[in-house]
Amino acid sequence: MKTSLLFALMPALALAAEPLKYPATRQDDKVSDDYFGTKIADPYRWLEDDNSEETKAWVKAQNEVTFGFLKAIPKRDEIRDRLQKAWNYERTGIPFEEGGKWFLTRNSGLQNQGVLFVTDSLDQEARELLDPNKLSKDGTTSLTETAPSKDGKLLVYGVSKAGSDWQEFRVKDIATGKDKDDLLEWIKFSGASWAKDSSGFYYSRFPKPKEGAALTEANKNQTVYFHKLGTPQSDDKLIYARPDQPDWGLHASVTEDGAYLIYTVTHGTDPKNRFFYQELGKPDAKVVELLNDFDASYSFIDNIGSTFYFHTDLKAPRYRVIAIDLTKPARDQWRELIPEGEDKLDTVTCVGGQFLCKTLKDARSAMTAYDLEGKKIRDIELPGIGTVGGFGGKREDKSTHYVFTSFTTPGAIYRYDVASGKSTLWKQPKVDFDASPYETKQVFVKSKDGTKVPMFLVYKKGLKLDGNNATLLYGYGGFDISLTPNFSIGRAIWLELGGVYALANLRGGGEYGADWHLAGTKLRKQNVFDDFIACAEWLQTEKYTSSKKLAIMGGSNGGLLVGACMAQRPELYGAALPAVGVMDMLRFHKFTIGWAWKSDYGSSENADEFKAIVAYSPLHNLKPGTRYPATMVTTADHDDRVVPAHSFKFAARLQESQSKDADAPPVLIRIETSAGHGAGTALTKVIEETADEWAFLWKVLGME
Repeated sequence: MKTSLLFALMPALALAAEPLKYPATRQDDKVSDDYFGTKIADPYRWLEDDNSEETKAWVKAQNEVTFGFLKAIPKRDEIRDRLQKAWNYERTGIPFEEGGKWFLTRNSGLQNQGVLFVTDSLDQEARELLDPNKLSKDGTTSLTETAPSKDGKLLVYGVSKAGSDWQEFRVKDIATGKDKDDLLEWIKFSGASWAKDSSGFYYSRFPKPKEGAALTEANKNQTVYFHKLGTPQSDDKLIYARPDQPDWGLHASVTEDGAYLIYTVTHGTDPKNRFFYQELGKPDAKVVELLNDFDASYSFIDNIGSTFYFHTDLKAPRYRVIAIDLTKPARDQWRELIPEGEDKLDTVTCVGGQFLCKTLKDARSAMTAYDLEGKKIRDIELPGIGTVGGFGGKREDKSTHYVFTSFTTPGAIYRYDVASGKSTLWKQPKVDFDASPYETKQVFVKSKDGTKVPMFLVYKKGLKLDGNNATLLYGYGGFDISLTPNFSIGRAIWLELGGVYALANLRGGGEYGADWHLAGTKLRKQNVFDDFIACAEWLQTEKYTSSKKLAIMGGSNGGLLVGACMAQRPELYGAALPAVGVMDMLRFHKFTIGWAWKSDYGSSENADEFKAIVAYSPLHNLKPGTRYPATMVTTADHDDRVVPAHSFKFAARLQESQSKDADAPPVLIRIETSAGHGAGTALTKVIEETADEWAFLWKVLGME
């Protein structure tokens, strides 16, 4: 998912002397489905076949209209040049250590992909180990996994091509920088975890998809294998499979002490999971199903011998820390170490013999250190109000690193000394952006049912509340994911242009724990849209903006959010940017990993859930003759997370439904090539797409 921005005024009406002429999109009136006695037509189903010549021709024709519109916007080149200039700064990732070597990523500025470096000490200059920019001419091959062996001699690395979720794993000799012969394929949603003796590693893979169906076929039957170095993938040893449970996700890793292989067993995107383990010192050790009730989320933190530590929401929707002794696994023997508090306990790591705990207080980060018996040591002082990430490491480490960021502060990396609790600045990026003119505040908006919804606002100091400010409202609201303050170059340029940025923390997200998440799922999904609409109304009531000056944006599940809200309240917005959205809520489960989202959305295969879903499904709630806001749908041809058919069908239906008035706002679709759901997208493509989005908004909102 990615952030974006917006611009200002002019009636979103007389934008062109003549209405846009959209490509003709064939409708097949014979295609329909019967859902519990309700027949639903699906005339654009042929667009689901991304390999057909007809679909390819449609994509080409739509892009010609969209890019023709964009090229005519005089501000477009200026915005793109400013974005490129601002993005040209050195960026360094959080360093991590393994086998006596330090690894970190670095981007010199405008490189399409970050480069992996290695060094014996962070006080020394690091040497280049792997540059993914050299793996493809257009910079669309990205690095997805970096797993050094325990002895620091070898590196498993994963690459993705053109933005796909599919990965290939290879092995590199760290000393020489040369690749071994090992090549592993059909890997998705998996890391690599080395055996203690560095003889090989564990990973998960899916069955090879049918010819031509790699980007659409449902992903089921994930299986754990062990790859022994120097052998072909066909010889990999099957470690664990559950053909009786094709929907289970199996994620295996070796504990820090090398004594156990642990399995986090997921079911789609449901936060609840199972947890199994296997003793590695015993040749015939069976898989022990330690936590198999699927009653809560259990995140493994660390183990000391047979005592396993978990971060869990069991009987604690805001989470707590518990200890389970494998020799006494009965529930009445479990120990609570850190109880549930007033704020969500978001993440816990074990570093230097301490639990380092991040909490979210109204979506802002706070850190606290505890000893391994749960006694509080200290509150960890942070550089400011914002978001922290990192604090990873091993139980014996004396220090760790973390990144701190806010809406106007680029991510700076700090070294944290575990014993003293002191932070020292390690790397601070130098960005061509002056943050001093801007301020951030948080407000709480009352939703339709009275629920208080947090919303961050970022704008220039001295902002005049006259309803004439171009404002971008961004949201997500799903899958227990929390939106917290973070820095983005795109948003920085938006602020420079005088725009207001609003970030809404909607139900369905993870900001306040399990109850907040569940309040925006399945039969209660409408709460998410109500929250977002309430935030849009508040911005207008408080005179930050007006309907003609307000744009809404979201990606993926946030694309669904934008699609549903523009269908429900089209008059409330001047523009909409739904990105890689889930738009056909009746068929999402039929493609790639879509079935995994049933935990949040429910399914059209269930009668009650069908009624709830069809009431908000963006594709099915567009009404012919309605005046919809100026819209640019964005998607990518290699998106195998949310397949582009969602956006294709939505755009076709939107163009069909849009008011036929001569001054009707444009409704376009921009389809990126050699890109996917967002992760790993080449920087050149990110800059181009962001420039096109902002130029579109500058035009349709009349930005001056």
